Amino acid sequence: MRAIRMLLLAGAAMIGIGAASPPPAMEKDAIAARRFGNDAAWYRDRIPFFESADPKIDAVYYYRWQVFRGHQRDLGEEGYITTEFFDDVDWQRHPYASLNDASGFHIGEGRWLNDRRFTDDYINFMYRSGGNDRHFTDHMADSVWGRYLVDGDRADAIEHLSVMNHIYRLWDDKYDFDKGLYFVEPLLDATEYTVSSIDASGGKDGFRGGDAFRPSVNSYMFANARALSKMAELAGNKAMAVGYAARADALQKHVLTDLWSDRLTHFIDRHQSRKNEFVNYWDPIRNRELVGYLPWMFDLVPDDAKYAQAWTHLLDPASLAGKAGMRTVEASYEYYMRQYRYLGKDPECQWNGPIWPYQTTQVLHGMANLLDHAKATGPVTRSAYMRLLRQYAALHYQGDRIDIEEDYHPETGKPIVGLDRSHHYFHSGFNDLILTGLVGIRPRADDVLEVNPLIPDAGDSQALGWFRVQDVPYHGHKVAVTWDADGSHYKRGKGLVIDVDGREVARRETLGRVEVRVSRAATPAIQRPINRAVQLVRGQYPMGSASSNADVENVHDAIDGRVWFFPELPNGWSSAPSPAEQWYAIDLGKPVGLARAELAFFADGKGFAVPQSYRLQAWVDGDWRDIANPKGSPIANGVTDVRWPRLQTARVRLLFRQPRGKATRLAEFKLFGE
Repeated sequence: MRAIRMLLLAGAAMIGIGAASPPPAMEKDAIAARRFGNDAAWYRDRIPFFESADPKIDAVYYYRWQVFRGHQRDLGEEGYITTEFFDDVDWQRHPYASLNDASGFHIGEGRWLNDRRFTDDYINFMYRSGGNDRHFTDHMADSVWGRYLVDGDRADAIEHLSVMNHIYRLWDDKYDFDKGLYFVEPLLDATEYTVSSIDASGGKDGFRGGDAFRPSVNSYMFANARALSKMAELAGNKAMAVGYAARADALQKHVLTDLWSDRLTHFIDRHQSRKNEFVNYWDPIRNRELVGYLPWMFDLVPDDAKYAQAWTHLLDPASLAGKAGMRTVEASYEYYMRQYRYLGKDPECQWNGPIWPYQTTQVLHGMANLLDHAKATGPVTRSAYMRLLRQYAALHYQGDRIDIEEDYHPETGKPIVGLDRSHHYFHSGFNDLILTGLVGIRPRADDVLEVNPLIPDAGDSQALGWFRVQDVPYHGHKVAVTWDADGSHYKRGKGLVIDVDGREVARRETLGRVEVRVSRAATPAIQRPINRAVQLVRGQYPMGSASSNADVENVHDAIDGRVWFFPELPNGWSSAPSPAEQWYAIDLGKPVGLARAELAFFADGKGFAVPQSYRLQAWVDGDWRDIANPKGSPIANGVTDVRWPRLQTARVRLLFRQPRGKATRLAEFKLFGE
């Protein structure tokens, strides 16, 4: 019989649990300092801390939090949004730089932060401020439900239910009422140059066109309908709950019946184009694509060996298994890896074979679901899951440097696009995979904490001897999960240990599922200080000005709401080297009560260094007056907080002297009233 010891928190009753040693808490201050340097303060009380026997997975885990942090764009009164690219692109929603295709990943990662503001603001923007403009397909309603499974906050889960319902119904313009399925042009599915679009062009192109009934959009709409049904039930709207449950059931049946190919043993597209000389309406596409695994990501597929056999193709080198990662179409496709698009001499993004972290994330979520609660798993094992998770982690590495990019060659693992916009690209997930898959936290709507790590048993080449994650928010509590195969690493006994709020609540000696009742607690209130200095539109207030390098774009970059310190992507106002005192000023256009500034300076040990001295002035009674004169230098590659007695002013400026021969890069200058 499996050894499981459990504490039921709801009744504070112990079941077979003796005195336990204190949990092996990680030194998060030291870890934050080592991983994030001077920017450690942003992460210290926000992220769950993780460590394992695999240092590469650990490094990517912390790097992905840097990616998340860098992609938080401060819009001022509208709060934060999550961006996909650091550089502006033509197809973003202007002037915000938002895109909706990866919103599910953004929310999936952000739901694990102890600071709920970023994901909450982002959801508010998407539904309250029109951010979800349906530019691409998405599973955003499902991800909002997924956030509720972690934080348990009912009010936040149902706040935008009416808008989510409205957006769902707008997708009727892509619904074929005869077939009972949704269709989409692959480009608007964020996957240009797929089999359906290339074949619809006769092999000549594939960027536009190729409308198809796809496993992706239909899985998204199934998941969104199911989520809306559950949120409507939470809200007490029984009619809406029943209606969306019926929609989800109908979609599921049509996907299983019409998008499953017995010939290919895979979920596939069917062409939707009615007037096309190369393809016929309702014909199935001729090759397998990675998108065929998306139904498993959303638990659309029943536990049946008929469907589980599809996973054979993912592990087959002749089909979807590249040497370096998952091919987006199998190697036998006639136009596999043919390059169609070029920007100058650089190849552009395509989905006719290259590895895309976007779909790799989706497939790994699907594998995790299969391993967690299916009996018919086909060839999928925990060892295969961990091997592919490690393969995905390896894609982040370019030599010793970590940098996730758009897409990769499936045989070499080298980036394909290679454009500036591609660096540190937030178009995928990783930490959500670690927490729900490797660690195995399976968030639920009821008052139960369920943990089922998906690592293989000791002796397997993909096994992990130990891991620990702590400070994981769950239903108003903080959870820690520790695995120590033989007890030698943490020296507190072997096996799997669950802690809630610093107290051991369950233990078992072997890998497996643990369920613990956890009474729901209130989530901490979200603090929302408002940045008064941000401006997204050039030429409007607030306005920046500077003593040197006063190009409009250069000056604007210091008040655009973006903070990151990646050297590959310059960000902020860069001064000219000068022995004279330099300045950067912000004109707010009207008097505002201010009491604090945040200064983010970039330094690279080369041409850019932080000021040797600095001070802040405000325009008071027709003159500049010092309001803060800190000693020493501000910190590099982090945020320096400067405070003064609250005052009303319309203009603030930073003055500083820089080291001889060095320039200063002010990544961001923020002003607050509190």
